[in-house]
Amino acid sequence: MIDVIVAGAGPTGLMLATELRLHGVRALVLEKEAEPTKIVRALGMHARTIEVMDQRGLLDRFLALGKQHPLGGFFAGISKPQPERLDTTHAYVLSIPQPVTVHLLTEHALEVGVEIRSGSEVLGFIQDEEGVTVELADGTQLRSRYLVGCDGGRSTVRKLLGVEFPGESSKVDTLLGEVELTASAETLTAVMTEVRKTQLRFGAMPLGGGIFRLVVPAEGVAEDRTVPPTLDEVKQQLMATAGTDFGVHSPRWLSRFGDATRQAEHYRVGRVLLAGDAAHVHPPMGGQGLNLGIQDAFNLGWKLAAAVNGWAPDGLLDSYQAERHPVAADVLSDTRAQMELMSLEPGAQAVRRLLSELMDFDVVNRYLIENIVAIAIRYDFGEGHELLGRRLRDITLKRGRLYELLHGGRGLLLDQTGLLSVAGWADRVDHVVDISEELDAPAVLLRPDGHVAWVGDDQQDLLDHLPKWFGAAV
Repeated sequence: MIDVIVAGAGPTGLMLATELRLHGVRALVLEKEAEPTKIVRALGMHARTIEVMDQRGLLDRFLALGKQHPLGGFFAGISKPQPERLDTTHAYVLSIPQPVTVHLLTEHALEVGVEIRSGSEVLGFIQDEEGVTVELADGTQLRSRYLVGCDGGRSTVRKLLGVEFPGESSKVDTLLGEVELTASAETLTAVMTEVRKTQLRFGAMPLGGGIFRLVVPAEGVAEDRTVPPTLDEVKQQLMATAGTDFGVHSPRWLSRFGDATRQAEHYRVGRVLLAGDAAHVHPPMGGQGLNLGIQDAFNLGWKLAAAVNGWAPDGLLDSYQAERHPVAADVLSDTRAQMELMSLEPGAQAVRRLLSELMDFDVVNRYLIENIVAIAIRYDFGEGHELLGRRLRDITLKRGRLYELLHGGRGLLLDQTGLLSVAGWADRVDHVVDISEELDAPAVLLRPDGHVAWVGDDQQDLLDHLPKWFGAAV
């Protein structure tokens, strides 16, 4: 009996599997592709995902291979300066191609004991009260306690589960690829400057070594987006959009993506769950997709591990959907709005000009940026302190940093009074007595994902809240 089978070895699936291993859960990742894709769907990480890596001690690996950029210009490509004093110690976007992210997460997953089987496609499954029987395309049958579909927007697991995926189909397609160009840098700059005055779904970004990441609107909406465009199709669309094909040649890869917006009605049915693009798809505006999926996994991992290990309180696993479904719904709305603002229609352009003026107000610019980088999220834990339900940014303590204390994926009572106790939960919650000038609260109880579950200084009140997130005392 495998504890958890994860379908899909993308960023979401790998992050989930490593979170499970932190708690001793046996995780098997099944990936239908034999080799990792070279297609660069996502270009980087936003602040909350960077924090997630920091909380698990992985950030240095990503910083070594990425490049930091300011946070301005992420909402519909409207260029505004980065707001000052954002509530994070990582107020930047980390530029790092998705294949590199997958490589680093795969490396870490193997280090902590995750088993990954490439070329293993899920063909079917049957669940019962005790677990899930998973059938692979080669006829192999596997048995697990839970199955999580992290297998992308065309998720086989979601389709087999029969979960509805309502929303809007793609209205526009965009071509994408890594290519070489013969046009001079001067020509490229001049054409880019002119075309992007109106068409923001167009660009050619140098990647080094004579390679460019090319983006150009497609002629129409493809019936099968899994079929990549041809080089001739790319040339035709460059001519139609820019009046030149830049002498494009020698593609490393070519792909296409749409702007469909859909969300699964249910993230969990029995012992089968969905995360990442399997649970939601949306336009790529703002670069939120990879980040949203990794954050799904970060929310789900400790809860699913608690269920496997037998200490999950009632409702804990269901809180995954209760917390993450609204977050994804907001992202879908946000990205759809950005797509509308990039339309060339006069009405959309008028709204874009108005919003650009409004973004000169710091409160508007800050609101949009904090939503995109996901540091404004507050889960509904009921009435209480302003920190309740929010993730706590990394703060400096007298004896180090907060995030250094979260590497093990356990709960944490950060106690500035020295008078509290987590006796009975010490196998799940660390108790640290320390002081921070940045924390205006006597004590905070953090879940393994860093969200504040309790604030106060009353021992009985703490004892009343611990079972909600960490089960019964031992």
